[in-house]
Amino acid sequence: MKPAPFDYVAATEMGEALEALHQGGTEARVIAGGQSLMPMLNMRLARPATLVDITRIPELSRIEAKGDNVTIGAAVRQSTLERWPDLADRVPLVRAALPWVGHTQLRNRGTVCGSVAHADPSAELPLCLIALGGTVTLRRRRKTRAVAARDFFQGMMSTDLAPGEMITSVTFPAHKTGTGYAFREVARRHGDFAIVACAAIARPDGTATLSVGGVADTPRTLDLPADAQGLDEQLNEFAWHLQARDDLHATARYRRDLVRQLGRATLKEALSCRD
Repeated sequence: MKPAPFDYVAATEMGEALEALHQGGTEARVIAGGQSLMPMLNMRLARPATLVDITRIPELSRIEAKGDNVTIGAAVRQSTLERWPDLADRVPLVRAALPWVGHTQLRNRGTVCGSVAHADPSAELPLCLIALGGTVTLRRRRKTRAVAARDFFQGMMSTDLAPGEMITSVTFPAHKTGTGYAFREVARRHGDFAIVACAAIARPDGTATLSVGGVADTPRTLDLPADAQGLDEQLNEFAWHLQARDDLHATARYRRDLVRQLGRATLKEALSCRD
């Protein structure tokens, strides 16, 4: 199939893009990499009246490391971030997760913010953003707001993005000395959607965070206190709390087992990686 007819705006500055989105309202969509949107257009699952291309806006193609944060513009491709020389030092969790994001060809076109906007519960980058406590910056014609990642994702492919609004950047907290990070995933084949993905953060004070994607409608997080006792019991309770469902990729029971086993292994790796 081919997309339904739509108007195309190739914006070269933010004002132009925001005005087009304002005029289009609920019938306007942003396109950058198009790796999620184009298949939906071709299958006519999405029928926007206007597509606003933001790839020509210079300020959206920047990676900025300032203080304790790394900010990724909405037009930054996943492969660009993957090749950023400071990635391993500044955001090691994202560095560990990026090779699991699709295949090289997809990362060459797909954008970081596009994955966040699509809000697939199996996607690796939204999982990392939630695990690290990152933020999403949203902008409309006369307003800019920053939303915590845990509040931005509201359900399966559902976000806090309002009509006429676009993501301009996402911000990841940078690596802190003494903290360990780990990412693991199980999929039917490398590059496929995750059956279960785990991101773990182990802090100098002994506390840890395990975030899990691919099970619930959004990535979910388990915060573990210092010297946590009964880890197996906590992981088992967390696995049931996620309310896994059977689908064509895996059974609910298999997903629960992965949360227990992959979760423990990812936490152990994060603890061993503390510098």
